[in-house]
Amino acid sequence: MKFFNKNVKIALTVLLGLAILYWGINYLKGINLLTPANHFYTEVESVDGLLEAAPITVNGFQVGQVREINYDYEKNKITILLSMERDMKVPEGSTINMVSGVIGGTSLVLNLGDGPAMKVGSLIPAAKLPGLMDNVTENVLPVVNDVLPKVDSIMANVNGLTADPALAASLTRLDAITRQLQAISQQLTMLMNGLNRSVPGVMNNVNGITNNLTGASGNLSDLSASLKDLPLDETLNKLNTTLANLQQLSEQLNDKNSSLGKIMNDRELYDNANHAIASLDSLLTDIKANPKRYINVKVF
Repeated sequence: MKFFNKNVKIALTVLLGLAILYWGINYLKGINLLTPANHFYTEVESVDGLLEAAPITVNGFQVGQVREINYDYEKNKITILLSMERDMKVPEGSTINMVSGVIGGTSLVLNLGDGPAMKVGSLIPAAKLPGLMDNVTENVLPVVNDVLPKVDSIMANVNGLTADPALAASLTRLDAITRQLQAISQQLTMLMNGLNRSVPGVMNNVNGITNNLTGASGNLSDLSASLKDLPLDETLNKLNTTLANLQQLSEQLNDKNSSLGKIMNDRELYDNANHAIASLDSLLTDIKANPKRYINVKVF
C-alpha cells in the first residue's frame, strides 16, 4: 500500500510536470491555455511564413491567435486552427486572409461579414488579398527597376564630374576664397575691436558737443528775449521816414525845376562857383605870400 502510494505520487508529479511543461511551451509561443477561447478553423493552400501564435486582428486590433497549423493529406490543404476571444462573435460572410509584414512575419486579418453569428468550430473561408510586401513587389519593384538605369546614368555623370580637372581647380579657388574670407573676417574683428575702444572717446566728444549745443540754445534764448525788448517798431518807423526823406531829396535833385535841381543842373552856376573857388584859392595864396599887403600892423 505504501509502494502504491509512492508510485501514485511519482505519477502525479510526472503528469503535473508534463502539464506545466506543455503549458510553459505554449505560453512561450504566446498561447495562454488558461484563457477561455472559441475555436474556428480555415483552410489555405500556403501559409506564406505563418507560424503558430501569430496574431489575428480586426481593424488592427488583436482578437485571437493561431493555435495550430496542420497539413491535411487528403485534401492537400493546410488547416489552421484559430483561437478567438470568448466575447468575439464571427458573423456569417466573414473571411480571413494572410498579410505579410515589412520586416517579415505573417499575420491573419479577419474581415467581418454582416450576417448572423457563426457557430463555434465553423470554417472561416480564406481570401487571398495582397499584403504589404505583395504591394511592394507588384508596385514598387517595377518602378525601382525603371529608376535603376537612370541612377546608373546619374552615377556615371557624377563620376565624370568628379574626375574633371576643372572641378579640382574650382575647389582650389574655393579654398583660396575661403582663406581670403577668413582674413577679411579677422580684419573686421580687429576693426570692431578698435571701434569698441574708440567709442567711449567719441561718446565723450558727442556729450561735449551736446553740452555746447545746450549752452548755445540758452544763449539764443537770451538773445531772443533781448530782441523782444528792443524798440524794433520805433526803429523801423524812423528808418522808413529817413528812406522817404532820401527818396524825396533824390526826386528834387532829379527835378530840373526845383531849387536843388537847378543848382545841380545849372552849368553857368557851376562854372561861376568854380571861378569863385579858383579866385578864392588865388587870394589865399597871395595872402600867404604877401601878408603885409593885406594886414597893416601898427606898434605904438
